[in-house]
Amino acid sequence: MPTKIAIVGAGSVVFTRHLVRDLLCVPELQDTHFALTDISERNLGFAAQLARKDIRNNHMPAVVSASTDRRGALKDADYVFNVTRIGGLDAFRQDIEIPLQYGVDQCVGDTLCAGGIMYGQRNIPFILDLCRDIRELAAPDVKFMNYANPMCINTWAALDEGGVETFGFCHGIEHGWDQIAEVLGGSYPQTVNGICAGINHQTWYLQVRHEGRDVSAEELLAGYQKHPKFSKTEKCRLDVLKRIGYYSTESNGHLSEYLPWYRKRPKQISKWIDDSSWIHGETGGYLRVCEEGRNWFETDFPRWLEADDPPITPDVRSSERGSYVIEALETGRPYRTYMNLRNDDCITNLPGDCIVEVPVYVDGLGVHVPKVGELPMACAASCSASVHVQRMAKEAGVRGDVTLLKQAMLHDPLVGAVCDPDEVWQMTDQMLVAQAEWLPQYAGAISAAKRRLTTAGGPRKINNRGAARKAVKSLDELRKNPDELAWLDATDSKTLD
Repeated sequence: MPTKIAIVGAGSVVFTRHLVRDLLCVPELQDTHFALTDISERNLGFAAQLARKDIRNNHMPAVVSASTDRRGALKDADYVFNVTRIGGLDAFRQDIEIPLQYGVDQCVGDTLCAGGIMYGQRNIPFILDLCRDIRELAAPDVKFMNYANPMCINTWAALDEGGVETFGFCHGIEHGWDQIAEVLGGSYPQTVNGICAGINHQTWYLQVRHEGRDVSAEELLAGYQKHPKFSKTEKCRLDVLKRIGYYSTESNGHLSEYLPWYRKRPKQISKWIDDSSWIHGETGGYLRVCEEGRNWFETDFPRWLEADDPPITPDVRSSERGSYVIEALETGRPYRTYMNLRNDDCITNLPGDCIVEVPVYVDGLGVHVPKVGELPMACAASCSASVHVQRMAKEAGVRGDVTLLKQAMLHDPLVGAVCDPDEVWQMTDQMLVAQAEWLPQYAGAISAAKRRLTTAGGPRKINNRGAARKAVKSLDELRKNPDELAWLDATDSKTLD
């Protein structure tokens, strides 16, 4: 029987298309049944049209079905991808703008900090419902492939409460290796490689090898400081490398919001970021490009349908790991990569039940996880602080526990560096009330949160745009900048939700 792959949240059109094309690069998967599902019939139609066009133009026997009936899409699925954005851009906007009223200035806000914690609360009810359907309907040995953020909270909830074999995927590690290779004058993985481990978005290049020799932290730092671009765009990452001795995988803007040092004083934020691209630290930068991407795609979709796309061949396959993992499992061809999965003593100085991002080997027998051992103490300290926030956020989302949710917010490194306890409690109430429609587990607590806000004088309405915020570009402005259009056409866009 052909492999059946269900993509949940397939209205994330660009990401879905790249995933389908990557899988079709594998000869043994060219008869796959792609079952696309989304709550938006309109966006689902966009994704299905593009996938069918690619299959038709490449004369492949693959089949695409598209339905808003999620349970039907999951029936007998061998693999299930989650690429959803729960609450869409409306909720994402609140994740950025409400914390700004309390001085919490985020670049992305989808993994930790106030925005990431609330994003997890919206995800958990969906994840648990999805896992229930997978257990009931999918193939007995189904694999759940989570691409949605917050990666650790989602994966942890699926494993603890969902009862489905779950793996998390993120592309930050490969991007970092490519950057390191450019600094050292090599290529990844041909001449530059090594060992990277930690937790999602706080993973550390523990060993860097270039042409068979180990590269020291001092040599790597010197290379970055001489680089004409990275010396300007990676200021937080280079400061961490200088003080801790290890380079972090995540982008400058992302890393700056996981730590308590770089975004706590508005006047100092500009010292640590670069405004040449949102990813280097712009306030609400990812929200802005997601809004621009949605607007651009809706205008540009007819061109996508008419475009003469390159044939689907191995040389156009992206580096996203999902297709390679399925290829290894289905064909037995071994693949070395990184995944987010249960620690189980792989990293010995992080909790055994937490979700870590570590090297793995995949083949026809499954996923094999070598033991990493101890992280350096400073790396472990940073990861450990985040792990305990993730644990509280996961448990709060499962139980609908407002007190535990507020404690997670209080212990978040950046929130705690900016807000006092009263502000944390009020900010959390304000976010609960604003996002009530996506938080069914808190339904019985929303009225009390509203009363507390009224007693406190109502929700804050401070017009704090942040230390480095930019306006959403109009379509005319985007057309004038080809570089911006290239970014929007290639974005991993869960931007249409």
